[in-house]
Amino acid sequence: MAGSKTASKKPAETPLMKQYNKIKSQYPDALLLFRVGDFYETFGEDAIKASQVLGIVLTKRKNGAAAYVELAGFPHHSLDTYLPKLVRAGNRVAICDQLEDPKTTKKIVKRGVTELVTPGVALNDKVLETKSNNFLAAVTFDKRAQQAGVSFLDISTGEFLVAEGSTVYIDKLMQSFKPSEVLYQRNTDDTFSNAFGDGFYTYKLEDWVFTEDYAEDLLLKHFQTSSLKGYGIEELSLGVIAAGAALHYLGETKHGDTDHIRSISRIAEDSYVWLDRFTIRNLELINSPHPDATTLFDVLDHTVSPMGSRMLKRWMVLPLRAKKDIESRLNTVAFWVANAEAAEVISREVKSIGDLERLISKAATGRINPREVLQLRDALQAIEPIREFCLDQEIEELRLLGDQLNLCSVIRDRITAEVLEEPPLLVNKGGVMADGINPELDELRSISANGKDHLMAIQQRESEITGIPSLKIAYNNVFGYYLEVRNAHKDKVPETWIRKQTLTQAERYITEELKELEAKILGAEEKISDIEQKLFAELVQAISEYIAPIQLNAQLIARLDSLISFAKVAIRNGYVRPSLHEDHVLNIKDGRHPVIEQNLPLGESYVTNDVYLDNEQQQIIMITGPNMSGKSALLRQTALITLMAQMGSFVPAKSADIGLVDKIFTRVGASDNISSGESTFMVEMNETASILNNLTDRSLVLLDEIGRGTSTYDGISIAWAIAEYLHQNPKSRAKTLFATHYHELNEMAGTFERIHNYNVSVKEHNGKIIFLRKLVKGGSNHSFGIHVAKLAGMPVAVIERASKVLKQLEKSHAGELSGKAKEIAADNDMQLSFFQLDDPVLERVKEEILATDINTLTPVEALMKLNEIKKAVGG
Repeated sequence: MAGSKTASKKPAETPLMKQYNKIKSQYPDALLLFRVGDFYETFGEDAIKASQVLGIVLTKRKNGAAAYVELAGFPHHSLDTYLPKLVRAGNRVAICDQLEDPKTTKKIVKRGVTELVTPGVALNDKVLETKSNNFLAAVTFDKRAQQAGVSFLDISTGEFLVAEGSTVYIDKLMQSFKPSEVLYQRNTDDTFSNAFGDGFYTYKLEDWVFTEDYAEDLLLKHFQTSSLKGYGIEELSLGVIAAGAALHYLGETKHGDTDHIRSISRIAEDSYVWLDRFTIRNLELINSPHPDATTLFDVLDHTVSPMGSRMLKRWMVLPLRAKKDIESRLNTVAFWVANAEAAEVISREVKSIGDLERLISKAATGRINPREVLQLRDALQAIEPIREFCLDQEIEELRLLGDQLNLCSVIRDRITAEVLEEPPLLVNKGGVMADGINPELDELRSISANGKDHLMAIQQRESEITGIPSLKIAYNNVFGYYLEVRNAHKDKVPETWIRKQTLTQAERYITEELKELEAKILGAEEKISDIEQKLFAELVQAISEYIAPIQLNAQLIARLDSLISFAKVAIRNGYVRPSLHEDHVLNIKDGRHPVIEQNLPLGESYVTNDVYLDNEQQQIIMITGPNMSGKSALLRQTALITLMAQMGSFVPAKSADIGLVDKIFTRVGASDNISSGESTFMVEMNETASILNNLTDRSLVLLDEIGRGTSTYDGISIAWAIAEYLHQNPKSRAKTLFATHYHELNEMAGTFERIHNYNVSVKEHNGKIIFLRKLVKGGSNHSFGIHVAKLAGMPVAVIERASKVLKQLEKSHAGELSGKAKEIAADNDMQLSFFQLDDPVLERVKEEILATDINTLTPVEALMKLNEIKKAVGG
């Protein structure tokens, strides 16, 4: 990059480059689009980057004496084409516009940055994805970096959410919401990286932004309130700081029109099912690491509006825990399943509404165009039949929804009266505002359209008054419109006419009337444009007064759209309504994997399976069976059915009794995290440790092939200890499906009463293996790995050699591992205990604790007792 070195020199600058460098110095970390005439230009390093990202030509221009600078630009009207490419490439883009008309100044045109577009702060339709929120997140930590606050703000919809909790919980939210950009405090890079990894686009702000007083003042000023109590966030000091940082950033990026950000909501941790980052990834809910793979979102999303799709995505990563709220959704889905034709009719109305949520945000930020104003009106009109339908139904959920919908008829009718039906995209093109709403506009339009008629009328009238038959009106650039009189009739010219030019055969005159009409005709188009822009701005301002009711309409329609989508999927795929209850039983009959069943070859039916788990009798199911037999699919479908039920969706099963869960943990599949230097086994252990450290009595745990990434003895030992820990944990009896190829773990069922053995059955026929994919009681003692290798097309020589080696190993080590496993299971002293009772000191401590009545202890006695225990163990 020799050119960039040359550009970094400081020769005598041209006035334009001096102005550019001054503005660029204010935005050193942004790519600056500098408006010059009809082009946006980039210079220096920015030009090199822009030419690479956009594929535009890189040139050079003079910059003072004996110097040049790199240059790359594009026409200003192509901004919407090029801006999204720059932002999606991870650039912050500062748009520098001309702040005055070049015609009005002889000096260099005044310029300034009018908007700073970043991945997390964008209002351009081509930057945004219609089916996804574009969240800007801000994160702050406490002094020990164990607690954190986070805010999520989508400027394109006005949604503003805040939460506070452990860094593990905030990490879960970050993985769920997938923000496009994350703000955090300068000099906390390691803290941020340790908590959330390096998978986010980030931007650092100064320390003073992350102070509670500053944040609270900013929020109170924005919401025009004296307290944050009404939003339920006043006690979330870290959350408030994060929210304040996000608002501060909007100001820093020149996004001052934020009237559509009307509220801020708390994400209550105890309201939603815990899905950690591993579970969201392992279950492939919204994204998949495999290209073109189908996700659960792909299966369930039959919404017809962008806002419905965004809401469905939110529901997927935040399943509900409250039975009442889930049943409310299920009741509505059941109604639409029973009224499929009505669902189709309402869906057509919802589709015509479009993205009402982002439309009203455009109005609030002054970025809405005339066609979008009519689209807004049409959306409000489409709400009317939906409202009437909902109010006529007996189901309470729909009647309540209908009652909350606001037709906003006053503004709707005003739009109809004031905007022409087929306006241009840009208001300055003219032909936007209707006739009859502004007398001056009507007059100017008449003059503009009928100017020639007015001139002919004057010509005819003056000809009759003066008796000059050859009188004519014409125009030239020197003195505009004039009256021309042949010399033969110049004695008939009235004294009030002013002579402007003498020709050989005629003379030319002007009149006051003619000059006034000329001014009106020549200035009409410009005045029409000014008046139309003013009237349109007034209309947009009037629309902005309806932000709150229209945003509520958008949320209600999105909810309706999502629930109808659930009903469509249920009808199409044969789903049933789950039964939810407060006990600890999970009982699924003939369950199916919602994604896999959609991708089966034509004519092949999905093999269904039953799964029963509870906390008292069958807490852990140990599933053995060969590779490719369907163990992983069974685990995933159990999690997905549970998750779908608590989203409020019907589920792929004959029946599903779901004891409400609060956390779903999955350890399924294996992948290296090479970028972090972590092996498959380290990733596996990290994920498993996260599960074991966050268990509750209502958790659902799905473990697949634990210990596979290390040696056989290591792997079996770890898998055994984990299963034992899950069974013996005194705080929780988490319902667990434990798939393993270590058939030695089957021995645990003989000792641990709540562990039961099952296997995914196979059938051998003529030396071939047939996968039946059916879960049956009892363990399996074969892995059929060589059979799978044969199916994969491994060379025959390798298969034959592997078979011989296997026979030799089985012969020399027959029953060795299984025998050891039986020995471990039979030896109670070897079982995991939360007190290691072969230690006499700890045995004495245990007896001391059991003999203590903690209900009668005073605080001082408790401290003394703790001191005795500390001394006893050598502390």
